Order: sequence, then structure tokens, then C-alpha cells
Amino acid sequence: MPIVVTGAGGFVGRRLMAALHDLGHDTVGVDHGPMAGVPAARTVQGDIADASVRAEALRDGCSALVHLATMPGGAAEADPAAARRINVDATQALLEAVGHPSAPPRVIFASSIAVFGAPLPARGVDDATPLSPHLIYGAHKAMMEIAVALWSNRGRIDGVSLRLPAILARPRGAAGMKSAFMSDVFHALRGCQPMICPVSPQATIWAQSLDSCVANLLTALSCDTGQLPPTRAVTLPAQTIGMGDLVHEIARQCGHDPGLVTFEPDAGLEMAFGAHPTLAAPAAERLGFAHDGSVATLVARALAALD
Repeated sequence: MPIVVTGAGGFVGRRLMAALHDLGHDTVGVDHGPMAGVPAARTVQGDIADASVRAEALRDGCSALVHLATMPGGAAEADPAAARRINVDATQALLEAVGHPSAPPRVIFASSIAVFGAPLPARGVDDATPLSPHLIYGAHKAMMEIAVALWSNRGRIDGVSLRLPAILARPRGAAGMKSAFMSDVFHALRGCQPMICPVSPQATIWAQSLDSCVANLLTALSCDTGQLPPTRAVTLPAQTIGMGDLVHEIARQCGHDPGLVTFEPDAGLEMAFGAHPTLAAPAAERLGFAHDGSVATLVARALAALD
């Protein structure tokens, strides 16, 4: 049976589909937008909140489901009802539809560090940090982590929720994402263009490259879920990077002046997206999940992903 990937036409989805194709997997890609160039045995275009789209995507069953499709933070805040329809109702329907008591499929749910809320504890975040979302997006992700654990506990699925950090570097001005500035600095500096960053040079973020994210998704498809915590959720390892340091490393690798980026901090954005303390993710590391290893490697991979 195939691996079904929702959000297959997106930033992460396209790279994951290519990796699965290279590994010889039979895949079905699902997305609300066009999927030209996405390598898949079959593609299904439509809204995953539509029962007929879900039925078409799952018509051949699945050995695994990688659920990437979501309405992101800024868009979710602007339209909570639409966000609930995609992030909660459609996700719950997918979990129920794929569940099979005799052969529970592996289900990878792309959660988010937004489940921790803000402000984050100054002492750092680890596997014992409680969830306390303050954005609708984060609340929806936390709710669906519970759903993944529920259906796993009932033997219907073999679920893994991965709390993703910032994945760099996304297309410029990624729609609906308040954290888009983290990727926009890559585009500005590579293109030798000025940019105003809405957080301070001292702001800190948790980040992975796209390559690292895809590698972690592949790990989730094969890891020993018996080693997961009871919540079935792990926070992916990420590097804690200062925005000033990130700008200087991008500029160094691009051969451009870091002064192209000036800083005009927005207090709300900085609290939500630029005040990340130390992160410890031992549960994820025991399962084989990893970050890029160094800021220089992350930047090099992120720049390559823009090509």
C-alpha cells in the first residue's frame, strides 16, 4: 500500500515526496493546489476537509500517512473557523479514516513548537515542559497531538507527532506565516537587497534546514515507536540561533554586507517568535532525530534549498 502525504505540493511536502520517490516508495500526494512536478504514483488535488477528497486519497488504503497540510499561524488567527475546519476537523477525520485495528498504519503528524506558547520559560524547554499555546494554530496542534495519542492507544494507528521548529528557508513572504522574516533574510541577503527585520539582533529562534526536516520525517516513518513517550509526541532537535548571528552567517556565505539587514523590533513578534531559550530534546534524539549540527551547515543547506 502507498504512503499518503498531505500538503504534498508545499515547501516541505515537495522535498519529502522527492525523497520518498528516490527511496522507491509508492506514494499518493494530496494538496489543495497544483502539484506539477511532484513525483508520485498518484496525486489528488482538493481540500482535505472535503470527504470525497479524503476518500479518493485513501481509496487504496495506506501503509503510512504523513500529514503536513495545515492552515498556518497568521492565517489561522485571521480566520479561526477555517483553521478549525482544516487543522482540527479534517485532521480528526483523516485519523479516523486511516485507522485499522488489524494493521495500524504509521501516521506522522506535523505538529509545531507553537504548542508551547509564549513567553517560553527562561530556564529552557525540555521533554517535561507543559503545553500552553496562546495562538489558535498552536492550540489546534496541541489538540491533534492528543487525537494522535488517543487513536494510537486504541490500536487504530501507530502515531508519531513531531513538533517542528522553524524550517529554513521557505519561499519569500510565506503566506499566512508570522515567522516569515526568518526565511526572508535568506532571500534578501542572497539577492543583495535591503530588508527590515521585525525582531532584534539578540532575538533567538529554533531552526532546522529543509534537508534536516525531511530526514527527520523519514526517520519518523521507520523509528521504534515503542520508545516514544506516552504522549506519542516529541520536540525535534533544533539549533538555537540569534538573528544577528544568522544574518552574519548568511551574509558571509553569500559574500554580501550584513548591513543590508536593519532591525526594527516589534515587541509582540519578538516575544512570540524571537525569545526561544535553550532546547533539550533527549526523547527525540534517542529515536534518531537530529538537527543540522552547526549554524554554518544549516545556512548552507537553506541557501541550497532556494535554488
